[in-house]
Amino acid sequence: MTTVIFVHGTGIREREYNETFQIIEQKIHAQRSDIKVARCLWGELGAKFNDNRASVPLEDVTLALSQPETDADILLWGQLYRDPLYELRLLSLKPIESGNPFGEEPGDVLQSRVASLTLTSQLQAKLQEAGIAEIFELAREDVIHSEPYHQALLTVCESDLSEYYAPIARAIAAQAMFISEQQEKFPPILTDAQLRDNVVELLTLALTEAELGLGGWLLKPLVELALPMGTNYVRGNRLELTDKISPMPGDILLYQTRGEKIRAFIQEQIAQAEPPVVLLAHSLGGIACVDLLVQQQLSQVELLITVGSQAPFLYEINALYSLEYGQLLPEHFPEWLNIYDLRDFLSYVGNRIFPDRVQDVRVDRQPFPRSHGAYWTNAKTWEAIISRLP
Repeated sequence: MTTVIFVHGTGIREREYNETFQIIEQKIHAQRSDIKVARCLWGELGAKFNDNRASVPLEDVTLALSQPETDADILLWGQLYRDPLYELRLLSLKPIESGNPFGEEPGDVLQSRVASLTLTSQLQAKLQEAGIAEIFELAREDVIHSEPYHQALLTVCESDLSEYYAPIARAIAAQAMFISEQQEKFPPILTDAQLRDNVVELLTLALTEAELGLGGWLLKPLVELALPMGTNYVRGNRLELTDKISPMPGDILLYQTRGEKIRAFIQEQIAQAEPPVVLLAHSLGGIACVDLLVQQQLSQVELLITVGSQAPFLYEINALYSLEYGQLLPEHFPEWLNIYDLRDFLSYVGNRIFPDRVQDVRVDRQPFPRSHGAYWTNAKTWEAIISRLP
């Protein structure tokens, strides 16, 4: 029986690993029920504070803005992830046209439809699948009671009423994702772009029968209204923020200096698995697996799959632990499939670095940094993986 061992990346601990492992197991078993999916949770060997954060200064720092995107849809969602009310703020900048002083304003019609929204059974089912059914009403209330929403209503005219439904639907979906992250929950909609788009489409249909899609006005926004986290906030929450972000760079630094324990742990999981073995490794996990397979001839490993990984980059800058730049991959190194995303700035290609030894496959759907964790809910990822499993 073939065994697929999932080796996670940097910053992952038990809760996050279990959630991702469940997705991977479901995706594989949906098409190959004969395969055993095995765990390799090395995170307990990763970075941790050994002296109760004594090294953390309580001073201000600044956070850099993300790089701009080029694709309109991905750019839009990149802004919405940071500010769920982004599109509504843009709509509020439109010129206000004089209305009928004796009749109902178009904005009133819009508000009535949004406030009295009735969820269809199909939409309810999709919200459950997306993992936001319980917080959907809270997200909707947050949006319709926000200042940008009420300002946007003032700009509605009868001829473009339908232009507002999709932005409102996206605002509610983005707000639900924002609430989930604030509650430290990780529903499927956070990484599954197709599921996210399905929710927005059904929500838009529930509001109107008009055609879906971005309005022409919104495709050419006049301003960028991203709201970066300010210095004062960071200063007052330095310990909390450090706890959240330190595992990621900490694991990388720990691996680069004392990675032998992590590699030994991975090797133990391989030894216990029924061959043939496939290593499915994300991010730093991919680096560790490459190092291990360069150093050790593990004949039971038939295929290495790296996803969003940096091993080719480290090799090119002569920082890969196991292989100095200019040296070739050993003959015993197994077949290597490398999955990357152009919008995942932590993923790299390997075929130009290791000619004829790596097969690169590109997938995409999400803006950075969400793209780095979105591979597992991307259909193209599984098309590439399932077809190559022994």
